[in-house]
Parts: sequence; structure tokens; C-alpha cells
Amino acid sequence: MDLHRIDLNLLVALDALLDERSVTRAADRLCVGQSAMSATLARLRKVFGDEILVRRGRSLAPTPLAESLVVPLRDIMARTEALLAAREEFDPATARRTFTITANDYVSTLFLRPLLARLAREAPHVAFEVNATRDDYAEQFRRHQTDLLIMPKEVFPEHAAYPHEVLFADRYVCAVDAAHPDVGEELPLAQFSTLPYLAVNIGALPSSAELRLEARGILRDTHLTIQAPLVAPFLLRGTRMVMHIQERLGRLIRAEAGIRLVEPPVELGPITMVMIWGRHVDDDPGHRWLRRRAAQVAREALPDHHLN
Repeated sequence: MDLHRIDLNLLVALDALLDERSVTRAADRLCVGQSAMSATLARLRKVFGDEILVRRGRSLAPTPLAESLVVPLRDIMARTEALLAAREEFDPATARRTFTITANDYVSTLFLRPLLARLAREAPHVAFEVNATRDDYAEQFRRHQTDLLIMPKEVFPEHAAYPHEVLFADRYVCAVDAAHPDVGEELPLAQFSTLPYLAVNIGALPSSAELRLEARGILRDTHLTIQAPLVAPFLLRGTRMVMHIQERLGRLIRAEAGIRLVEPPVELGPITMVMIWGRHVDDDPGHRWLRRRAAQVAREALPDHHLN
């Protein structure tokens, strides 16, 4: 195909159409008329020899070919944006830019809080959008809908295929009410399995702790399941329930939550938090600045010797 004969603006329209799956919404997104977007869709169909979007009931759905174009198209768009935004230097004191970070509540509370406080002082005009880790986080990342993904490498083994860096490690311990009448300094497995258990889900999925307990066949007497990890430890006060919690988070909130941390009856293995980014921003000066500051704050605020 001769690129000189192709209007590369069609790729911008194709990206909007595949993302919105609606001619009307894609037109609104690109600030063009609906008839113009319909004409653009007709041109795309001719270029690719494919319908691109087909009617399914009352909505439009991408064809198999269109689905296969989503990830490479987002990669092209992201690389183009990085190319056009490239600068010899990035001055955080004067830069105006928005970075998107995907992380769960645990990372936001423990790590993003000190990181964003520091970045706000150093880069007063740089904005940040923090998105919660949803069930489709991997697809969002592949579509370049986030600048930085921070999560346990044990949960996202695909991280090895992308540029990444370890930020900090943690481990699971057990938490109970500070005045729990039955739990002493140790928590034998037999006692753990008979205590009422508080299970934590991340959205519709079990947390990493729950998955590891299931893998080891450890029995729990689950009395309560909650989808709010940061709320869960605050529900232990005045109960006989026990739960698993990341040690760093437990140490941070134990006074306010009125809880006590106890060694778990079975070691569940490490939690290794990594930041992951796309190759298209590997050499981006602003992104490099963000990654350096993240690594520095992790070393300073979350040193390894903090853990037992």
C-alpha cells in the first residue's frame, strides 16, 4: 500500500470509532459532523476491504479484523503522540502535562500519597489522574490508556514483556481486633481456620491473599466478604474476625483501626510491587522523570528493612 495515497488522519478516526463503537460519539469526540464521520467510515471500509463496524441489535460491534487492529493502532497512536511531544529536556518546574496512573487503593494509600506530595512541590503545573485497577486493567494497559501501571508482579505475570522496575515489596500478615480475647502472640493454623474470617475481594475478583489461600487449600470460616480493602480492617474492632492484610498497610493504619498484627499461620509469599510502562514512552523525558521520582520515593519511604 502506498502511504502517499492514504490520509493518515483516517487512523485518528479509526481509533475513535473502535473506542466509541458509535459514529455519533466518535464524531463528537473529534468535533466533526456525523455525516462527515459516516463518510470517513466508508473510506476506512474501502481502505481495509472490511466493514470495520457492523450492526448488532441496536449498537455497533467491531469485526474480527477491526478487533485485531485495536492494540497495534493504539501503539501507533501512542508512539506518534510521544514523537510529537518529544523535547530535548523536561523541566518539571514549568511543564504542563497530565500523567495517568493505574493503581489499587493499597498502592494509592501507601505509595502514591508520598509520591504525589513530592511531585506537587517539584512540578506544580503537572496534573495526575489516578485510575483504580479494574478487571480489564491488562487490556487498558495494552491499549495505552495509562502511562504507568503499578501492581504486584505476581498478579500480572505479563509484566515481564514490558519495561518495568520493582518499587517495593510487602507480605501478608493477619490482623485482629487489638483486644481480641482469643488470639495471643501466635495464631496456629487450627485456630485460624475456626475463627470467623473476613475475606477481601478486588471488584468481582478475590484478592491476591484469597487466591493464595485457595491455592494452598487453607480452610476459612468466612463470615464477611467485602469489596473495599481499605475499609475491611476497620471492621475488625469489637469482633472475633481475622483477616489477611499487607504488613506495610497494617502498620500504617493499626492505631486508627484499633487492630493488632499477628504472624500468619502459613507464609503466603511476597508481594512485589512493580511499575510497568509501554515501550512507546521508554525514552520520553517527562516519563523518565516520573519513573525516576517514583523509584526514589519508593527507596526513601518504603525501605526493605521496614518488614520483619
